[in-house]
Amino acid sequence: MRSTLIHAPGDVRIENVPDPRIAAPTDAIVRIVRTCVCGSDLWAYRGTEPVDQPHPIGHEFIGVVEESGPESSIKPGTFVISPFTDSDGTCQHCTNGIFTSCVQGGFWGGLNRAGEQLGGAQSEYIRVPFADGTLVALDDHPDDAMLPSLLTLSDVMGTGHHAALMANVRPGASVVVVGDGAVGLCGVLAAKRLGAERIIAMSRHESRQQLAREFGATDIVAERGREGVARVKELLGGSGADCALECVGTEASMAQALSSLRPGGHLGFVGVPAGGPELPVGQIFSKNLRVAGGVAPVRDYIRDLLPDVTAGIIDPGRVFDAVRPLDEVAGAYTDMDGRTAIKVLLEP
Repeated sequence: MRSTLIHAPGDVRIENVPDPRIAAPTDAIVRIVRTCVCGSDLWAYRGTEPVDQPHPIGHEFIGVVEESGPESSIKPGTFVISPFTDSDGTCQHCTNGIFTSCVQGGFWGGLNRAGEQLGGAQSEYIRVPFADGTLVALDDHPDDAMLPSLLTLSDVMGTGHHAALMANVRPGASVVVVGDGAVGLCGVLAAKRLGAERIIAMSRHESRQQLAREFGATDIVAERGREGVARVKELLGGSGADCALECVGTEASMAQALSSLRPGGHLGFVGVPAGGPELPVGQIFSKNLRVAGGVAPVRDYIRDLLPDVTAGIIDPGRVFDAVRPLDEVAGAYTDMDGRTAIKVLLEP
């Protein structure tokens, strides 16, 4: 089969690799119908994360089960959504809803807790360990128009939703969203869905500003640093926002989010840390800020968000503003790295 491997910063390639096979009775083999490039994939592509040797990459996919082990209840022919990690569904962390901390799990394209290499999602097929604890099965096969939004449930919509929940977004709240990538835009959509009254999207890019407004942003702030904070406070009567969603993962984005909050405000952070952002404890202490966040346990959110997607209440698939065949994955990375695309959908 064809699969994407990253060899070094700036070097991703489609290669022929062995087809995955059932290795345990709880496994499933999924034919990937849609996948994509994530902003967090760019950390390795840009060299922010080391690439010690070639390995598979990609962690978002939807598809159809081709084969399943004798202990899996998910049968061949079933359409499934996969979170960006696998999970056994039975350990204490999974039963607490934190599937991303599963004692046996791991991220697609990375190593699981036992040191086993997991397949990457930017491929034609993938082996899914613990299929019942990982995959969310749909009753029917969706039409093609629904696929982009279903794919966002694999990561970015669930991650934006996590940011909003961690920031304690409530009806009537004022919210500032730092980051205008797919996660930040989904954070705008999530804040709107949870009833926020004022949603300020921080964005410098016209196409992203437009989509943020269509997703529910009431205001756009293009300024950064002190000027950006001042503009947010001006829009909100001088006090700052009730809630801030940090959706980037840098020191600057964390500072922007925290400084935009009113005293007693809530920060939800989901940006994958890059460049070592540290929480300024003194600022948090003096302003009585509430801080929460981390890796989004999106499997726990899929069932909650899925009905709104299938009913057309939310349409997060609009974050995909470019589509390429899997063979053009290198170009997809170039598009994302150069910010000429918000998020690129790949068709195997």
